Parts: sequence; structure tokens; C-alpha cells
Amino acid sequence: MPISATTLRVLLLLVLCAACRPPRPHTTYLLDRPALPEYERTIDHARLVSGWDDASYRRGQATYRTACYTCHGDPDNPGSIPTSRRFWQEPFRNGADPYALYQTLTRGFGLMPPQVRLTPREKYDVIHFLREEYLRTRNPRQLVPVTEAYLAGLPTGDSIGPDPQPYRPWAEMDYGDFLIHTYELANSDDPPRRISGGRSPLPNEDLRDVNFAYKGIAIRLDDGPGGVAAGTAFVLFDHDLMRLTGFWTGAGFIDYEGILLNDRHNIYPRTVGTIRIENPITPGWANPATGDFADPRFVAVDGRPFGPLPRQWAHYTGLYRHGSRVVIAYTVGDAAVLESYDLQRGGDAPIVSRTLDIASSSTPLTMRVAPAGAAVHLAGHGATLAQESGFHVLKVPAGTPAHVALWMAAPGVDVESAIRAAAPPLDLRQFTRGGPARDSAVLSSPIVRGVDRDAYAVDVLTLPQENPWKSRMRPTGIDFLPGGDAAIVSTIDGEVWRVEGLTQPQGVLQWHRIATGLFEPLGVKYHQGAIYVGCRDQIVVLRDLDDDGHSDFYESFNSDHQVTEHFHEFAMGLQTDAAGNFYYAKSARHARTALIPQHGTLIRVSPDGRTSAIVATGFRAANGVLVNPDGSFIVTDQEGYWTPMNRINWVEPGGFYGNMYGYGAPADASDQAMRPPLLWLDSKFDRSPAELLWADSRRWGPLDGSLLSLSYGTGRIFAVLTQFFDRTKQGAVVALPIPQFPTGIIRGRFNEKDGQLYVLGLSAWATNQMTQVGGFYRVRYTGRPLRLPIAMKARTTGLELTFASSLARAAVRPEAFTVSVWDLQRSSGYGSKRYNVRTLRADRASLGADGRTVTVQVPGLGPTWVVEVAYDLRAADGAAVEGVVQGTIHALEAPTPATGATPEPAVPPQR
Repeated sequence: MPISATTLRVLLLLVLCAACRPPRPHTTYLLDRPALPEYERTIDHARLVSGWDDASYRRGQATYRTACYTCHGDPDNPGSIPTSRRFWQEPFRNGADPYALYQTLTRGFGLMPPQVRLTPREKYDVIHFLREEYLRTRNPRQLVPVTEAYLAGLPTGDSIGPDPQPYRPWAEMDYGDFLIHTYELANSDDPPRRISGGRSPLPNEDLRDVNFAYKGIAIRLDDGPGGVAAGTAFVLFDHDLMRLTGFWTGAGFIDYEGILLNDRHNIYPRTVGTIRIENPITPGWANPATGDFADPRFVAVDGRPFGPLPRQWAHYTGLYRHGSRVVIAYTVGDAAVLESYDLQRGGDAPIVSRTLDIASSSTPLTMRVAPAGAAVHLAGHGATLAQESGFHVLKVPAGTPAHVALWMAAPGVDVESAIRAAAPPLDLRQFTRGGPARDSAVLSSPIVRGVDRDAYAVDVLTLPQENPWKSRMRPTGIDFLPGGDAAIVSTIDGEVWRVEGLTQPQGVLQWHRIATGLFEPLGVKYHQGAIYVGCRDQIVVLRDLDDDGHSDFYESFNSDHQVTEHFHEFAMGLQTDAAGNFYYAKSARHARTALIPQHGTLIRVSPDGRTSAIVATGFRAANGVLVNPDGSFIVTDQEGYWTPMNRINWVEPGGFYGNMYGYGAPADASDQAMRPPLLWLDSKFDRSPAELLWADSRRWGPLDGSLLSLSYGTGRIFAVLTQFFDRTKQGAVVALPIPQFPTGIIRGRFNEKDGQLYVLGLSAWATNQMTQVGGFYRVRYTGRPLRLPIAMKARTTGLELTFASSLARAAVRPEAFTVSVWDLQRSSGYGSKRYNVRTLRADRASLGADGRTVTVQVPGLGPTWVVEVAYDLRAADGAAVEGVVQGTIHALEAPTPATGATPEPAVPPQR
């Protein structure tokens, strides 16, 4: 029977593009079909593909810029994750035809998370853009022809899905009446930012003339709902320098450019509108000891000064909230200062009034008010207005308290006429004793109890996603209040919540928003009766002055933090040691070399908050810190430049941990110059490790006393199996047998009341878990058997695995184990390929007398960067015992006289 021309074309297409046809049934996606929206089952794929035109190309280009460019980049500029697919030169791993690409975008594959925010049309638009922009001329082998036969073979349906909707949750959220962040003060019509691109290390731009407030407190001045994001008049106060950076008006607030705002990398937010008053980057007050304004701070290699002024010069002490009013508190020399801002009017012209209460000083004080061209008028007593060096300045004599209001506006505004009808300056002290809470609503959310199928179950502590503030609910920190039934939870968008009802098996949680406006909090600690929050600019203590359950004073416990505009510069975690010192980890600058001494460091803050010290260096993106009882620390790090793969580091004071882009890196870039990690963690096993913690609850079953690692990248919890001998510290990890969380997990605490583990986290970037933007969970011991290794030892006699439950002796045989090893290469490049990959054959396996410890003899096994052991066994009761352990072998330990005993953790928790 002859073959028709159409059939021949179809067969030819199948032959040429066998690897490019719709994904094979065995493809492993990150998102299962039942988790997809209902409309995905009825999509008319052929209609969407056949409708491609110039308009869809332009829409796809816009989507690529907002959703894809950050990670993938373009042919001239690598993305922030250079291991992401380079469409213009590399083959697609899951097929290159439009439907295969659609499935990758929709369900996620490998390190590519599912793009849950994109509609079907947006996904096909960006596929069209990729094909036309990158494949057609640069990578034509990956350009699969779209023919009538191809279209006829696509899944049929009667819908193209929902219409794309504007997605700007960052601009719709009510952050409160102020928001601390790093801002560039700019007009809407200013030229584009100067941001360098190319290959790492990216060159430093000359930003000396850019008016940054690195620790900027942006305050809304006009009345109305919606918080600072909905305002039209604002001031920006810099609490590094105690200066009014600027006053501006206009709708929009800022442009929301930033990794934790609109998800964009290598950029920072700018103000939007028209600047009315602007002060340059100089101290806001003259040095009380000398009377001059010379900036004494650390100057980076790019010529910019960073960090706070010396404490004896000026020191930020915090801010008060009283309804919608914000009062900033600081000292200048030995004088305490309070200041607050109000919006005034001079006809149609906006005017800002700056009210100051200045205590008596032992020395004369001088404050820069505004450039000499601005319209400025003074009301009140105890100070005078003058002009010096091109500025209006406020003069306060020694020994004289001052109570004044400075009315300021753009040049030419008649401020003097407007102030004649004004009331006397407000007494700001009335706002420092507590006041009406702005966020008084109490929200409820259910506890969804998990199924007791295995040794550990997961209960979902539902977040109040529907809330009056349109909060994105992206949790970043947790600690319990006394009694254990309530906890403090922070979010990356600056909020702090008190959550009640946590230890009930089922029921309803009560949520109270008790603080807002903080700068990217990533750690919470309840310590000696107070709530401490670790932020990018400071450690804050939240004080409730009137016992109404809400924070009235945001006390700055420590603000030694050196802050730049770089997007990657997170301040991760917040922990204390037995002496009361606080610890957090400060990230480096991703693809750039360090600017400040704190880049890529572990930092200790004294118990009184007055001093900070660098404990260890060489970190890239250390997502939190664990303080061990013996004075050592555990800090994770992420694959990237000078970090060939993810690391779990057992940190000793003074150590350097590998990132040559961190500040103070040694001249010697060799591996021998760095402290080795406890283990290297392959990105396919855990893409992004977060904070570790010790299991310290006798009610948590066989894993009590274990070391646990939380995963931001895969939404899992791993048990860390440590091995210490002589001077060697090495280890391995194995995933707990619990469901994978639908979001990244970064912080956890054990609850003393119920003895269970509470974890939370978020998804932003560099995680596979994008189904939910945030989550909160209880991991509960059920009493069922745990079929998991709880120890692994690499010995000269073989690998020794100890399981939590007894094994079937007949199942312990060499073929039940697959041992793979490979090396990595540390360099200035991003990550590392696998080198010297080998599969080693086990030639003998035996079960110890305890019935739980297996010794596997593996000829050729020795020190290796990564070892992976897959096992397929049976428990003594016949249940399957399957899994994978991955770790590092620095050295082989000589056998001990007796093996098979229950392993002890390297550093047991103190009870």
C-alpha cells in the first residue's frame, strides 16, 4: 500500500525530531497533572500556536524580560544563574517543539520551576519569542518546524485559558505607613540606571553621584488607606547618616525594581514622582566634637562610603508608631533627638514640615536642613536658621533644648505665608508612649492535619492569604513565645505576626499583624522576654509600650550593618549563644567582588547590641546560621562563583570558606587555602540548602538528637549524618520520608510544649518549589516505624550505614547498593560539572548484630568530593526500605572495636 505524501511528511518529522516531540510519558516533572489548574485540561494548543504573529512576539519579549531574563540572560549577558539553559546555543533537555516547551514551563523540569503565574497564552507567546529571537538564527537545530501535521497532533481542546492579568502584588500590598529599604532618590524622568553586565566579576559602576539611602525609611505623608505604596507624598530618612534624603510627591511611590519586590535581579528600587527637596550623601548633623561634616566612614574600592556614623557622633535608636504617625529617634553626641514629618500646603504647592525635639547637648549642634535654594522657614524655639556652605543649617546652642518645626518646599514656594496660620510645633513626646494600633484586625486560618502514614506526618498551618493588607505572606522567621502555643513569624515583606493556637491538633489559628515596614527580615528570636527581628539594616527589638499586643517602638538593638544597593546582600538568620551574643550571616554580592568588610561573613553582635565582630569569612549566600553548644557554627552556602556546589559548612571562628568574591579573601585561591565543608551537596539533590537545626525533643521519635537541614531549593528536610574522627569532619544527608513542601523551607524551631518541629519558608528565586509563595507547617512524629539511615561512616573496611529500624537479613546483599562518586572543580566560574564520575561495585554486604547496621565493602572507595549511595532493602517486617544518601568523604576512618551502636550526634543539643 503506497504511503501518502502527508504521511511521509509526518514520519519524516517524527524521525528528525524524535527528541523534540511532546514529552515522553516517563518524563519526570516537578508538578503533577492533578496539581494543574482545571483549564489546562481543555487548552486548544493548536489555536495558540497557529495564532503566532508580531503582537505575540512583542508580548513574549515582554514576558521574557520579566519572567525569564533574570536567570537566563541573553547572548551578551549571562543570567544570574549561568547554569540556566542558554537557548541560543544549547539543546533543550525536555524537547524543543512548542508543546514540549509548554510542558516544561507549565510543570517544571530539572532545575526549571513551573511558571505558575503565566497563562497559556503568555507561555506560548514567550515560546514564540524564543524561537524567533534565539533559535531561528542562532540555534536552528532546536527550531522544530510547525506544520499542519504537527498542529494536528497536538492535544485538542476548546479554550485558550484565562486572559493574562496584571500581576503587581508588590505594588498592591499595604506595607504600613513606612517601609525601610535601600532606595535611589530619583525623578520619574531621570535617565536609566547605570548597571554593568557581562561576565563575572561584573565591573563596579561609578555610582558616587547617585543619591542612595542605603538604610532608607520611606514615610507616607498624605492621608488615606493602603499604606506607603498608595501614597502621593513621601519623605526619605537615611538612618546611617541621620539625614533627610529627600521629599517627593507623585503617585506610585517607587518603581519596585528588586529581587524581593518584582523578582528582578541586579537592580534596586527608585523613587517615582517629582523631587521637591533633596540632600546629598553627607552626614545630616555636624560632628558634635569638631563641628564639621567630613564623612569618616569606611570607603569601598568604588569610592563610596558605607555603614553608620560612629556611635559617639550620631546613633539611630529606633522609631515610634502612633496610629499613622512615625517618629524617628536618634542621638547626636549626648543629645536625644525625636523627629516627625507632616504634609502641609502653600496654595497648590506641597510643603513638608519637619518637627524636631532636641534635648540639651553639652556641645553646639549643627544640622543640614536643605540646599540653600530650597524654601525653608523655622518655627519654634531653642534653635536658629542660618546658611553655610550652600545649605540651610539649623543651629542649636550648647545647653539649650530645642523644639522646632522646619517648613520646607521647592524653590519659589511661599513657605512663610503658609506657616503663619500653622499651629505651634507638635510635642513629639506624646507619641512615644504607645497609641492606637493601625493593624487591629485578627485573621483566622485552619490547621489541616496530615495523614499518619509514615513515621512523620505534615500538618499544614494555613497562612491567611486573604487579608485586608494584600500581604503576600512569605514567611522568613519563627520563634515561640513562652508556653509554646503562640509564635512570632516574620515575612520578607517587612511584617511581623503573632500566631496563636499552634499546638492544637486541629482547629483554627489566630493571626495578629504586630509590626510592618521592616527591611527584609530573615530571622526572629525571642530572647529574655523580648522579640528580636534580624533585618538587612539592623536587629530590631519590638516594644509594646501600652500592652495592646502591637509594636509601638521599633528599637534598633544594633545597626552596625553595612548596606549597599546590591540585590543579593541578604542578612540571614538570627540566633543566640549561651552568653547572649547574637549571630547572623551576611551574603556577598553574587557575581561581583566585595565592597564592604561584611560581605560574605558570619557576624556576632554583643549581648548589649553595642558592638559587632566578624567571626568567619568566605561565604557566598549563607542562608542562616546554627549555633552549636560547643561554640562552633553551621552555615550553608549556595552553588555559584567560587562555590562549585552547595556546601554545608561546620564553621570555626577565623575560618575562610571558599568564596574569593567575599571580603578579605586570601591571595591564595587554591582549595588548600579554604576550610573544607562538612559536605558538598549536589544541586540535583538539594538545589539550595537553608538553615540547619538540632532536633532536641524526646517526643520527636528516633530522630531526636539528629541534625536537620532545611531545603529552600527542593522543599525538603534532610537528616545530616555526621562523622567526626581525628581532625576530620565529614557527613552526608538523606531526605526525611515526608511529602515535599510546595514552597521553599528556610527556618524551623522545635516547640517545647508539644515537642514537634515547625518549619516555614517562601519561594522567590533559585527554588524548584514555586507552587505556593509561602508556607507554614508542623512536622509531627506519629509513632510509626522510621525506615531511614540515621548514620553513615566511611571506614577503611567499607561504608557503614545504620538504620533507625531493623532490616531483613536476607535483603542485605551487594546488589542492593549502588555507589556513585564524582569530583568537582572550584573556580571563578559558576558551579562545576561532575568530573571523574564512576559507579563502584559493592562486592560484599553484611548486617551487624544489632540488625540495623550494614557494612558495604566497596573496592576503590576513597576520599571523594561527592559520594552517593542508593539502597533498596527490606525491613524486618517486610516493608520496603529505599532511598539515597549523598555526602562527602574527606578521609576513611579506621574501624572501631565495636560497631553497630546507636550513633550519637557530633554535638548533641543541650536540654
